[in-house]
Amino acid sequence: MKPVASVIGTMLPLDRADVDTDQIIPQQFLKRVERDGYGEFLFYNWAHTDDGTPSSDFIINDPSRRGAKVLVAGPNFGCGSSREHAPWALQQWGFDAVVTSSAADIFRNNSSQVGLLVVELPADAVNRLMEMAASPNAEVTIDLETQTVTADGFEEHFAFDPTAKDRMLQGLDPIGVTLTHDEAIAAHEATRAAHLPVTG
Repeated sequence: MKPVASVIGTMLPLDRADVDTDQIIPQQFLKRVERDGYGEFLFYNWAHTDDGTPSSDFIINDPSRRGAKVLVAGPNFGCGSSREHAPWALQQWGFDAVVTSSAADIFRNNSSQVGLLVVELPADAVNRLMEMAASPNAEVTIDLETQTVTADGFEEHFAFDPTAKDRMLQGLDPIGVTLTHDEAIAAHEATRAAHLPVTG
């Protein structure tokens, strides 16, 4: 994955609580064998009418919102089943970050492993950002190194797991972390008896 030091861009507000992973990417789209192409199915049941037509009432279908980089969401975002497809769908639609007052642990962990920045702020701060995000042109900056969120007249510090932070700053997914120990792995394999299986 690519390193994530900061995210700068416009915001899209989703003022709904308890948005679970099946609402983010419905189960009928999980049969795909590819790892890409999920963005078009993001929030599908809200973004489409019963006959599959895009709904003009749902905000992600607003053309003025298409370039948004930051989703500002209600509390308990990403709850429900563990689903890597949820952060994939958010990323592939165009989001680089999610700001919420609370995110499900599994969703947050899955997101950090693919480079989607999930930031938790106090509820009143999220509400202020939500109000600002009513304007399609309102920009926000999320700096992972300093762990701050800034916008026009707005600044908040956020907590972040130091291990996840280090991995995201370096652009390391779990396989990438393992490969940083490549020399040690090779040295260990060199000492193994010839009849034992190798990992490389």
